[in-house]
Amino acid sequence: MAKSLIYTGTGDKGTTSLVGGQRVSKADQRIESYGTIDELNSFIGLLMTALEEQQDLDFLTFVQHKLFTIGSYLATDQSTTELRIESQVTPESITRIEQEIDRIDGALPKMKSFVLPGGCRSASLAHVCRTVCRRAERRIYSLAEASEVEEPVLVFINRLSDYLFVLARKECLKNNGKEIIWDYTCS
Repeated sequence: MAKSLIYTGTGDKGTTSLVGGQRVSKADQRIESYGTIDELNSFIGLLMTALEEQQDLDFLTFVQHKLFTIGSYLATDQSTTELRIESQVTPESITRIEQEIDRIDGALPKMKSFVLPGGCRSASLAHVCRTVCRRAERRIYSLAEASEVEEPVLVFINRLSDYLFVLARKECLKNNGKEIIWDYTCS
């Protein structure tokens, strides 16, 4: 029987390879960054199972591909390996996410209070994605303190969390007609 290509044993001692073959600790900031992007991508896949509108599904498929691009970007230490062109985030990607935010937000009522996560399954999943996205952003900024990270990567991730917030609002209003508003008097 042939040995599976799924396991190699090369990571058994706590290291892994970056794009280009450089070995680093599995606790490296670069690994934390793209690992959190991978986690976000998985949660977005879960969110998609709770959505019904094809336009949302199509856009999130685009997002999943872009997150894979960002993972590849973050897995490349550009001080030792040349970045592949397919690993770059373009201004067009940022424009596309901003247009989607504008489309959804334009159909929502104005926010007058802070909104709590929840309300329905799809909105809750979008909020989980939003918070994982914010954590990914923090991990990438930590990496940027030690290594260069191009601005479009940071902008895309920041816009993605905004998109996930407006998507959560839309889903909540669509599915139960009201959002959960923070009540500061509750304790």
